[in-house]
Order: sequence, then C-alpha cells, then structure tokens
Amino acid sequence: MRTFDSPGELLNAIGEDLGETDWLEIDQERIDLFADATGDHQWIHVDPEKAAKGPFGRPIAHGYLTASLANYFLPQLLDVQGTSMGVNYGCDKIRFPAPVPVGSRVRARGAITSAEETRDGGIQAKVTITIEIEGNDRPACVIETISRFYPA
Repeated sequence: MRTFDSPGELLNAIGEDLGETDWLEIDQERIDLFADATGDHQWIHVDPEKAAKGPFGRPIAHGYLTASLANYFLPQLLDVQGTSMGVNYGCDKIRFPAPVPVGSRVRARGAITSAEETRDGGIQAKVTITIEIEGNDRPACVIETISRFYPA
C-alpha cells in the first residue's frame, strides 16, 4: 500500500504503480449475497447444478460484483492521510475480459492515472484497478475509479 501524507501529494504521483493487494476468494456465499442485494439471480451465478452443465462449468461471479470489489481493494492500494473526507466520485471505463468462477482467488493491481484539483478544494484522482484471477492470464476486470479527497 502506498501512503500519501496529504491529498495534494496525489498531484505528483500520476503514473505511479501502487502495487498489488492480498488475494480474496470468491465463494458461492458472496455471489448469492450479491444476487440478493441486486435481484440478479441468473442461473450462471446462483444455481451450481445448472451452472456445472453451462458454458463455464460452474457458477461465476456477476461482472458488477467483480467491479464492486474495486471499493474493497482501493484502501489496500492507497491511503491518503490528512483528509477530512474521501468520496467515490464515479468510474470511467469498466471492462470484464474474463469471468470469475466460484472458488477463484482474485487480487488487484493499481496505478494512479490522473490527479487534479477540483473547484471545491479537493483533489480528484483516477486509479486504474486491474482485478486479476489467480492462474489466469486475462484479468477479471479493468476499472478506472475516480475518487475525491478533501484536505482536513
């Protein structure tokens, strides 16, 4: 994890590699809870018997479950000290190059791809997060997150 002493330090970190996070196993319970939270109960996610006969050979995580893990991984990639508040401002581009089968382990790699001052005194930083699947050459998700950090 990369620690910044203040939001302003992000302005000088464009292009910086933030390293990688710990691995996280994607189990059926996490997939089922996401299905319940979103109402997406498609069989490829929540029906292990039917999914075993389907195109992936077992259930897979929802693409948006995988994307939402950016919020889980981001604090493992960077810590911005000296803030009164940090907010998720949005995302630019999200892609899902490979499915995440149940039982897989995923982790994230990150890089700061832009940083700029906002009109309201914050610093807006874009971090591109690549969510990798253990043993797979193709990532599960590449997502450009946008966060705003406000000085204390």
